[in-house]
Amino acid sequence: MTTGTVEFEDNSEQGNMHQYLSFILAGEEYAADILKVQEIRDWTSSTLIPNSPPYIEGVLNLRGDIIPIINLRTRFCLAPSEQLLNRIVIVLNIETNGRQRLMGLLVDAVADTYNVNMDNVKPAPPSSSVIDNEFIVGLTTLEKKLVILLDVDQLLSSDELAVA
Repeated sequence: MTTGTVEFEDNSEQGNMHQYLSFILAGEEYAADILKVQEIRDWTSSTLIPNSPPYIEGVLNLRGDIIPIINLRTRFCLAPSEQLLNRIVIVLNIETNGRQRLMGLLVDAVADTYNVNMDNVKPAPPSSSVIDNEFIVGLTTLEKKLVILLDVDQLLSSDELAVA
C-alpha cells in the first residue's frame, strides 16, 4: 500500500518537475538547469583576455568554439579556492538576446543531479546573499540540504559579461 501511494505521488508531481545539475562552490551547493549543460570538463589553463573583469578566467578553445570561462567564486565575491587542481568547468549553452552561445563556469566540484519539484522552490529572501536575486530561481531542500537554484541564462547574460 505504501508503494502505491508513493507511485501516485510521484506521478502527480511529474508535470512540474525539472532536472538540475548541482555543484559545489565554497562549501555550498548550487544547481543549474540540466538542459543548459553542454558538457562537464576538467579544468585546464585558459588564455587570458587583457582588460577583462577579474571573474573571467580567460577563454578556452572547445572543438573550434572560443568560450569564456567565468570563475563563480570570484563572480560571487567568495574567497579564492585553496585547491587549484581538480576544479571543474561546466559548459553551458546560454541564450543571450535570442542567440545561443557557449560559456563555462569554473566550480569546485560537481555534486549530483536532482529532480526538483518546482512547487517546493521558495524565493530567496531579499538582500540575503552576495548573489543578485535576479540570478536565483529559488531555494529548495534536497536530501536534507539547502540548494540554491541559479538562472544561468540571467547570470551569464548580464551587462557585465557582454564583453566576454
